[in-house]
Amino acid sequence: MNRIKLEWKRGDWAAYFGLMTNNLTNLLTMMGLLIFVVGIPKEIVYGRIAPAFGLAVLVASIFYAWFAMQMAKQTGRTDVTALPSGPSAPSIFTVTFLVLMPVYQQTRDADFAIQIGLVWCFVEALILAGGSFLGETIRKMIPRTVLLSCLSGLGLLLLAMNPMLQAFEAPTVSFIVLLLIFINWFGKKPIFARIPTGLLLLIAGTALAWISGLQSPEAIKASMSSFGFNPPEVHVDSFLQGLPHALPYLASAVPLGLANYIFDLENIESAHAAGDEYNTRKVMLANGLSSMLGCLMGNPFPVTVYVGHAGWKAMGASIGYTLASGVTMFLVPLFGLGAFMLAIIPMTAIVPILVFIGVVTANQVVRETPKIEVPVIFICLFPWIANWALTIVNSVMGAAGTSAAKLGSDLLHSKGVYYDGLVHLGNGAPLASMLWGCIAIFAIINKPLRGAVAAACGALLSLFGVIHSPMVGIAEGTSLMFVLAYLMVSGVFVLKHFLDSREAVTDTAQEPTKTT
Repeated sequence: MNRIKLEWKRGDWAAYFGLMTNNLTNLLTMMGLLIFVVGIPKEIVYGRIAPAFGLAVLVASIFYAWFAMQMAKQTGRTDVTALPSGPSAPSIFTVTFLVLMPVYQQTRDADFAIQIGLVWCFVEALILAGGSFLGETIRKMIPRTVLLSCLSGLGLLLLAMNPMLQAFEAPTVSFIVLLLIFINWFGKKPIFARIPTGLLLLIAGTALAWISGLQSPEAIKASMSSFGFNPPEVHVDSFLQGLPHALPYLASAVPLGLANYIFDLENIESAHAAGDEYNTRKVMLANGLSSMLGCLMGNPFPVTVYVGHAGWKAMGASIGYTLASGVTMFLVPLFGLGAFMLAIIPMTAIVPILVFIGVVTANQVVRETPKIEVPVIFICLFPWIANWALTIVNSVMGAAGTSAAKLGSDLLHSKGVYYDGLVHLGNGAPLASMLWGCIAIFAIINKPLRGAVAAACGALLSLFGVIHSPMVGIAEGTSLMFVLAYLMVSGVFVLKHFLDSREAVTDTAQEPTKTT
């Protein structure tokens, strides 16, 4: 009988530093938004939310490590790579700006705002847990090319694009780190082969950052003020107190819950394509339960299967990296070490690793896609590009103290900014990407009835404002325009089906009869 082993391999070092740093960045971003943007008191953020946040990631990591160990035991393989665990990055911004900020600004009651956020998170977790019973079926219904193409957009635009921009803000550091990645992880003959590449990147990047004057001893001294012991505590009472008041804020929970659901499906499919066939139901149920636990301990942000499994596997990672990252994510907020770690190790030394993960994620779909389906990859990218551009445009206008409503669409159009198009294409990007991937692939491979169903789903999602709309609501704004458009697409697919059927009947009738 095979024994279950939790092994630490050479590639786990690089994967650990990459995943841990990305998760740590999300943790610090979350804390910074809550404290400096929303205005939640530091003691609540450091003492209640952050420790529960780290606990949720740890529990999901334990689940994923266990699943990987079970797979290794059952198959006898030694190359199993565990799924990466992390917080849902979009949820951090959604919960912060659509739930916590408006509630806190209206009531100036931080405890009440967090209560509403906990209910929001619980609804997200219910969608993941409940959907776990349908996840395997949906994953088999949606073509692999579509799932992997959607994931490539997520990897390139949400995971890799901003790190690449950060890299070009500090070229004296990041260019060398990028070159080392190209040589050691993409190339055939690594440099300094005896040193784990992840460790080599951190050493080189950190040394170059300190030499370039990008890091300072004062930052280390200032970061020590966040040290402390902050064990997570049970906050079931806060969740229950928020239940009666949370309904008006749950509209955004449903579309984002569906988006996280799709993220999980895509990442699980990516693992399948890389050779690690995890059970969809178990993984999604683990995410739902981990998010529920974090919620009941005071954390309003759900966890998910993190993007990049193919990249971590390409590094040679095994099982230990995801568990080590989860443990670190628990210990950092427990002792208040996040700011201290980033004061020593600069982000410019780390972000190129995320560029690598994004590229490998996108490259996976290129390897797995039949030639005739390649256009689907690029169709799926458009909603993600629009989503990224919309975020940038809104941030720039916000920094300038204005907005699209103040400037007007006509003025923006005259400057070549098709803002309405960005809003329509960019909102609901995860679902829109998958939807248009399905429409494209069913048109290409001539499955018109399946295409008609996909378009009808688009009409339904548009009707409720889940896609192509900045807000959820029945027939709000331009939603009916998209409902009509999708129904027209569905109608053309149905027409194509009947034309194909008639042609098949005609061809059969014209076939010469066989004589004996």
